[in-house]
Amino acid sequence: MSSSSVVLQLFWTSSRIQRKRAYLTIAAIAWGTVALLLLLAFGEGLRKQMSTNMAGMGSGIGVFWPGETTKGWQGLPPGRPIRPRIDDVAMLRERMPELDGIVGEMRSWQTSLTWGRTTINARVTGTTREYGDLRNHIARQGGRFINDLDDEHRRRVIFLGNELAEQLFAKEEPVGNVVLVNNVPYTVIGVMQKKMQMGTYGGPDASNAVIPIQTFRAQFGRDRLANVVIRPRDPDQMKAAITRVRELLSPRYGFDPADEPALGCWDTVESGRITRNVLLGIQIFLGIIGGLTLTIGGVGVANIMYATVKERTREIGVKMALGARPAWITAPLLLEGLAYTLTGGLLGLVGATFLVAILGMIPTDGNEALQFLGKPTLSLSVGLASAGILGAVGLLAAYFPARRAASVDPAQTLRYE
Repeated sequence: MSSSSVVLQLFWTSSRIQRKRAYLTIAAIAWGTVALLLLLAFGEGLRKQMSTNMAGMGSGIGVFWPGETTKGWQGLPPGRPIRPRIDDVAMLRERMPELDGIVGEMRSWQTSLTWGRTTINARVTGTTREYGDLRNHIARQGGRFINDLDDEHRRRVIFLGNELAEQLFAKEEPVGNVVLVNNVPYTVIGVMQKKMQMGTYGGPDASNAVIPIQTFRAQFGRDRLANVVIRPRDPDQMKAAITRVRELLSPRYGFDPADEPALGCWDTVESGRITRNVLLGIQIFLGIIGGLTLTIGGVGVANIMYATVKERTREIGVKMALGARPAWITAPLLLEGLAYTLTGGLLGLVGATFLVAILGMIPTDGNEALQFLGKPTLSLSVGLASAGILGAVGLLAAYFPARRAASVDPAQTLRYE
């Protein structure tokens, strides 16, 4: 009989003797696996949803806003307001080929929007075509965002945020209808698709209205920008791009490029990196909690292995006295520990998959908290992490009892009760 056959036969005999203990141990491993997988699945779902939420405002963008100088510069005193103009955008676009996109924003707060008998006050933004891509303003089917011709011809067209459209039009289709913006007629050309948005400046996009920037300039008589939005081709070059913008605008408005409050900037690449690190920390924390829960099952496996060694000490000693190889003693115990762990892990995986599927069916529409947290997700990385933890638990739980069994002195076992 080969060594592998002997090991399998010894393993099968031992498993039948310890049947009740084996069932309880497998149940403990299954419970720990369910806890581990659910925690990792919630962490993975939260990570994915947060990534989606962060992309809602736009991916890899930097947002400048007007500020006030805090340093004197070339004889000019501090405390001067810095207000970029609409033509600065064209200059920056020409001088900074490293940018993938740049737009200016002009804002009018509490602007009157009227359709039929409904009048509400909302935020109106004047901007250009690239804004739709940079700020993730995607039109619903049947509509569109503003284009270059709208801006060039100063067309009175308007793009509505989805919540703003619902407030104005209720259940009617907005596209093609005419709304009054401060009593000036604008044709609705599109409504923004619903999106989750974690970051905002000035308010959520869902309650915002967008018109061409030249139309805005003509109606409201302004040329000062409320914000400048940039997106470098390489997100890793964001800090260099921010510095370059300040250097180019510094001579125009007379401020020190190192005076950051003069022209504030929100670096979403950096804030996104910080958020991802926080989420990774949360995932690791949840994984540790799940791993500790699974360790309880591992302790159960170790206990049953130690009990097996103790009960069979005399038998093991006799086998070794008759010439049994050490592998015939240790291998069945290792195989037994792994078998209990993997069987419990497989049952736990099935249970966790079922629970995740049930939780995924819970509707989240209308519940902002659930929409923000996302749905638990079992991914390949979660599966590999749990498989690795299970394998380690099984090996460690069986290794030490097996080593103890292999070190038994055959002469002393004859006196063992």
